[in-house]
Amino acid sequence: QMHLAALEQSKTRSHHSFARRPFRGLKDSKFDNHRLKWAENLPQRVLVVRKPDPTILTSFIELLLHLVTDLQLEVFVECSSVSECELCKEEASALSKQFALIAPKLKTFVYGEAAFTDKMIDLIVCLGGDGTLLYASSLFKADVPPILAFHLGSLGFLTPHRFENYRQDLQSVLNNRSYFTMRSRLACTLQKAAAATTENKQVLNEVVIDRGPSGNLCILDVIIEDQTVTTMQGDGLIVSSPTGSTAYAMAAGANMIHPSVPALLLAPICPHSLSFRPVILPASTGITVRLAECARSNAWVSFDGRDRQELLPGDHVAITTSEYMVPSISARSPLQDWFSGLAECFHWNVRSLQKALPSSTAANQPAASTAGSGSGSAVAANAADSSSSTASVASADDNLASN
Repeated sequence: QMHLAALEQSKTRSHHSFARRPFRGLKDSKFDNHRLKWAENLPQRVLVVRKPDPTILTSFIELLLHLVTDLQLEVFVECSSVSECELCKEEASALSKQFALIAPKLKTFVYGEAAFTDKMIDLIVCLGGDGTLLYASSLFKADVPPILAFHLGSLGFLTPHRFENYRQDLQSVLNNRSYFTMRSRLACTLQKAAAATTENKQVLNEVVIDRGPSGNLCILDVIIEDQTVTTMQGDGLIVSSPTGSTAYAMAAGANMIHPSVPALLLAPICPHSLSFRPVILPASTGITVRLAECARSNAWVSFDGRDRQELLPGDHVAITTSEYMVPSISARSPLQDWFSGLAECFHWNVRSLQKALPSSTAANQPAASTAGSGSGSAVAANAADSSSSTASVASADDNLASN
């Protein structure tokens, strides 16, 4: 079995101390830059998960050929992915002929029937978008192997690697030159009032309880540490991990949290109250969301956008931070990947830069040695902004008139 360790140890207490047990011998290093190191042998068993999109089949087959033929690794893939590749064998391309040679060497599985553990798989490689990474993590109910995610999807906030560099990135992982960040998951327990059994789930992004197709308000009791803190009335409620804070929770007006911050995020969806704002809670907090007995209609719950189920009055979902985390391999560093994703995917703080004052104007400005002179500079700057805005509006009006 492969094991992970960190090359450097931090003198400060681990920020993952809220977890009830460590991740396979992992120790913290400075600035949360965990160094990926294979403590024994190199990985031998690789799980490859791809987005169900025929346009990436060529990339998928190319990756499989490299893993099986060049790196001599044991590769696991989903049956449906192999079936689609076999349909492509009718094309007389060199790539499809090569796939026919390696197809018998692939290990296949069916979703829902395979119970993966980190003892069976050493490394996960994802081809697709953020949803593909969420799907891959859902295959593991306990510890998750490191995930190397290549961006071949729509958004790509969680998939920082570019497929054109897949050979170099794989080599960096195998040669212990990569870093990763630990993404916390949510441990969820769904309890139906009319059922004696419970359902346990591991969620990477968020749990969403909403009103579904009903036109009535969703009335939810929010219970924290066995105390009812509020009753929410609105479209629904989101309980999110830091990773999920840039997903549905962000669209609902919540703060964005770096995945290394140990926290839980509680965000309402269109609350019928001006004062119900999103809140950030300690990672160890236990949150229970229950459909109130006085609710006029049923509600619905989903886990990372999957397994959507109906809730009746009295049904509840208990949520806290899971001890089983997801090690996500970085393209650069955890902080650089996160801020790059904010800028590239969400255009975070994108604005044209204010122009500097002309040198002649700046020379005539009084020195900012007194409060009065500083105020004058601010007024001049505001005036410059105002004139610039006026010119822009006039230019827009001229263009509109000419059109």
